[in-house]
Amino acid sequence: MKGPTIKEILELKPDGREVIVSGWVRTFRSNRFISLYDGSSAGKLQAVVDFEKTDEDVLKKVNTGTSVRIKGKLVQSQGSGQNQEILVDELTILGECDPEEYPLQPKKHSLEFLREIAHLRFRSTTFGSVFRIRHAISFAIHEYFNNHGFFVMHSPIITGSDAEGAGEMFRVTSFDLNKVPLGTDGKVDDEQDFFGKETNLTVSGQLEAELAAMGLNKVYTFGPTFRAENSNTSRHLAEFWMIEPEVAFADLNDNMNLAEDCLKYVIRYVLNNYPDDIEVLRQRRLEEDKTKKEELRSTDLLDQLKMISEEPFVRITYTEAIDILMNSSHNKKKKFDYIIESWGTDLQSEHERYLVEKHFKKPVILTDYPKDIKAFYMRINDDGKTVRAMDILFPGIGEIVGGSQREERYDKLVSRMESMKIDTKEMWWYLDTRKFGSVPHSGFGLGLERLILFVTGMSNVRDVIPFPRTPKNAEF
Repeated sequence: MKGPTIKEILELKPDGREVIVSGWVRTFRSNRFISLYDGSSAGKLQAVVDFEKTDEDVLKKVNTGTSVRIKGKLVQSQGSGQNQEILVDELTILGECDPEEYPLQPKKHSLEFLREIAHLRFRSTTFGSVFRIRHAISFAIHEYFNNHGFFVMHSPIITGSDAEGAGEMFRVTSFDLNKVPLGTDGKVDDEQDFFGKETNLTVSGQLEAELAAMGLNKVYTFGPTFRAENSNTSRHLAEFWMIEPEVAFADLNDNMNLAEDCLKYVIRYVLNNYPDDIEVLRQRRLEEDKTKKEELRSTDLLDQLKMISEEPFVRITYTEAIDILMNSSHNKKKKFDYIIESWGTDLQSEHERYLVEKHFKKPVILTDYPKDIKAFYMRINDDGKTVRAMDILFPGIGEIVGGSQREERYDKLVSRMESMKIDTKEMWWYLDTRKFGSVPHSGFGLGLERLILFVTGMSNVRDVIPFPRTPKNAEF
């Protein structure tokens, strides 16, 4: 029989009522006090064993990690640290756990070690909170877009196009790799493959979302994307999740307003509904900061989240940002790894974080980037040099959102694609939307893992996705 969750029990009055609860043992102190958790919240429930009612052989099997079912009375706790506790009437062992073999003992473990046992790290206090918040953020995003009249659109995972033009894609094939058919030119004969052409795992659902927005007005995608980039940094994954809304009849200002409002809504949702998990992660970061020099310590996690959810974001152009960076003491004293020398430079994470963390000390939306460093689908401004792009920069993260007003003018788009050597014949379906009733439209991409990284205060993107996919690593 399944009883209430620990989250539900902790909301009950400790009035002596009988409850049944199942969970895992976090700790077992003095052979009497069981700290129990079940993953429903950051909360733990103390169960107090009555030696006269519990067989000694059963107690010998109670270890960290053991799963149990407990029946007893919910009463006011006599100790500190909890409001209620269970006086145990019946204790049943559901699954034993050998303390000599179980790697997740009640002590501090490094995040690197926990990544090696990612199949078990959900049971740790830190990762329980991280993945409940991942759920909360995902739910809040769906709720936000649903409340604002958007329709979810499931864009294809297998695609024949490269939305970003990056070329770093995972190939999808049904060929026997020991017998790959070749054409007369000695190259792989893609016509014999399953789809009759070269296909890859998608890097973005944006282009398909644009097609849907031309008939459904407001849509968003929420799905996995893939990048075959051989990068082993704390910011990169080969498999990650993206949220990509597209809105018809919307300009760049509409796009910025939507992105800022969405981010604030999601963060407020987490603060209002998962305060215990935020506190767990706040305390983790405070402990981590104790080992750092004062100037390297982080902003209090709760204060930072409240600031983001309440304060308006700063909005400046790329040109204004370059002027700030070029004239900064950081740049003049060559403290940047990449010195800003002229307009047109592609900003690095260190530049983005300087603007957010040092100069403005709040999120920044940068607009109107040089066209030469941005994608082909972004609308060209009247100056002919810049595009209607916008990136949202967050403290500790850098870019968290990238978007633009899309180029809706057929001739301009074709000219841009040709100048960037993008095959217009392959992209005929994309160009059709500009031939038949084209409208101004805008959209952006929000990296789910980067947002979770910010909200949880974690420092490595591999710690906010259940099973990270990185170069030479596809475990679990």
